[in-house]
Amino acid sequence: MGHGGGGSGGDGDRRVGRRTLLIGGLAAAVGAGFWARDEIEHAWWRTPGVDKPRQGGELDHAGAEWVAASPANWRRADRPDDFTIDRVVIHVVQGSYPVALKVFKDPGHGAAAHYVVRKDGHIAQMIRELDVAYHAGNREYNERSIGIEHEGFVDRPGDFTDAMYRGSAALTADICKRYDIPVDRKHIIGHIEVPGADHTDPGPNWDWKRYMTLVREAREDIDKKDKEKKKEKGGKGDKGGDGDRGKDGDGKAEASG
Repeated sequence: MGHGGGGSGGDGDRRVGRRTLLIGGLAAAVGAGFWARDEIEHAWWRTPGVDKPRQGGELDHAGAEWVAASPANWRRADRPDDFTIDRVVIHVVQGSYPVALKVFKDPGHGAAAHYVVRKDGHIAQMIRELDVAYHAGNREYNERSIGIEHEGFVDRPGDFTDAMYRGSAALTADICKRYDIPVDRKHIIGHIEVPGADHTDPGPNWDWKRYMTLVREAREDIDKKDKEKKKEKGGKGDKGGDGDRGKDGDGKAEASG
């Protein structure tokens, strides 16, 4: 959230209510033809039978706690199929972890982030990554990014603990891996760097050098573990024998896809 008002992190440039669009038939949005075409292009999945199945409380980041944000503070989407995810936006709550959870569950707040990181590194996921959270105050950036809030105040460097940095870095590395986002400051930004932002978070006391180093280390660790898993899986496959045969019994390996 940071400075600049509680609800200003929302999807502030929404032009026409989404109830005015009829997906799967004739779409009409009076006085907003271009916007309507853009919405339809990115909302093909809303057609009956196309929407992906979902489970309530399903997590995108292992180890996180699910705490649902109010549906008024985000909108349903199907990212990255309808919008490419290529940014992570770092926020600071300007308050405590419980306060962040409380306001993001408030339908009158008008804003919420996908994740909230506590001082001890614990993480709450409040919105699915495939959905658009109202966190950046810029529609385009909301649609293309994942928002991560951090407990604390921008003018209190002691709030940014080692556990928080490490927990957040592991989360950001996981997101970058999932969507093939480069680990650099062009793609991992502060709320203050969002075009048109009226917020100052994460502020001058956020240690970007330290944070980016931790994100790179976490990403390298993820890649290393993935290689080890692939190597282990490949080694098991080389052993052969009836136990490794596919269901068709001809000894050919079955596709894992």
